Amino acid sequence: MTEKAAAPSVFRNTAFLRLWTGTTASGLAMWALPFVLGLAVLERSITAVELGVVLATRTVGFLAAVPVAGVLADRHSRRGVVFWSCLTAGLTTPVIALGMGSSLLLMATAATVVGAGQGACRPAFQALVAEVVPESGRQQANAATTFAIRVTTLVAPGLTALAALLVDARALLAVTAVLWLCAALVPPKGTAETKVRAQHRSFGKGFVTDFADGLREARRHPWMLGGLAALTVMIAAGYSATAVVLPLVSRDRYGTEAVLAAATTAYTVGALVGAVLIARWRPRAAGWVALAGLACYGLIPLGLLLPVHPFALVGVYVVAGVGIELFNVPWFTAIQREVEPTRLARVSSLDFLLSYGLAPAGLAFIAPAIEEFGVSAVLGVCAVLCFAAPAAAALIPSARGFRARTTTS
Repeated sequence: MTEKAAAPSVFRNTAFLRLWTGTTASGLAMWALPFVLGLAVLERSITAVELGVVLATRTVGFLAAVPVAGVLADRHSRRGVVFWSCLTAGLTTPVIALGMGSSLLLMATAATVVGAGQGACRPAFQALVAEVVPESGRQQANAATTFAIRVTTLVAPGLTALAALLVDARALLAVTAVLWLCAALVPPKGTAETKVRAQHRSFGKGFVTDFADGLREARRHPWMLGGLAALTVMIAAGYSATAVVLPLVSRDRYGTEAVLAAATTAYTVGALVGAVLIARWRPRAAGWVALAGLACYGLIPLGLLLPVHPFALVGVYVVAGVGIELFNVPWFTAIQREVEPTRLARVSSLDFLLSYGLAPAGLAFIAPAIEEFGVSAVLGVCAVLCFAAPAAAALIPSARGFRARTTTS
């Protein structure tokens, strides 16, 4: 269509530029924390067991906060939820440093609160995109956001390691706290339209009732339920299995950890390529293209299962990385377009809750399954699931364009 060519860059939108900066700062702080704590283990400031406990409690806080934040971000200002959640994470991060070497309980408690702040800002950030960016620019905006997140995952370990040459882990935790404060202060206010619509909603409902409203909104969109189920299967089965098996294959089949490093880097590079591609590409059957991209992840367990050349395995990871962004960007854009605005944060929280929430469950299940049935059987089942789940979702009539077949007001 002609309007896509005429659409100006989203980076000319000052409000989005501020939102993008805040989202990137929060992502960098979130991804840097595990590496900083890993350096603390090397410094002997904490033990490996303490590292595991702190990261686990952070995940618990994240998952507990996501549904609550979705309700709050629909009841109140999304900008306000971003501010308080990021401020909470920023103020609590130094407390982890205070507990190093003295109190595991203090570190774990602080990590839970930090994780809650991280989880609380996610649906609010997602809903704010729909408030500050016109519909014609949202796909480009989502691509820019996911591009920044992928760059963050690529550079965070290296930047953390370089910074560790100059300062210790406690000082690096203070740096991540500053990033959280940036994420709290920089994003813009949302539009008045959503606030006015929210004022006409009935308040005083319980949390469960309000969250159930979000579930009912999600059920109004069959393509969303199918896509969410496919994404959940891919993460819980495919992502979890490959995360466990790739280090083993790198060591046992290829005899070097270089394959592990190359494959994980290739996945991120592929995702960057995918984000650039989908920023401008507007396929007519956007939903089918997105689900096909999601299905590309099934190539990874196949590559780990078959005795392929290491370069071929790395290439498979590149393709899967491209595919995941061909899914992510149209998926987020469709949710922002199709979901009723006053329920958008709750639906986004459901998305994050299932995709992030089942990843630890998948990781916990995969290792015993490998011991019981063997690596080959587990990888074969995971490959079938990664291909079959998106294919089944594509059979839903509205999945072709991630759009309701009939317009509803």
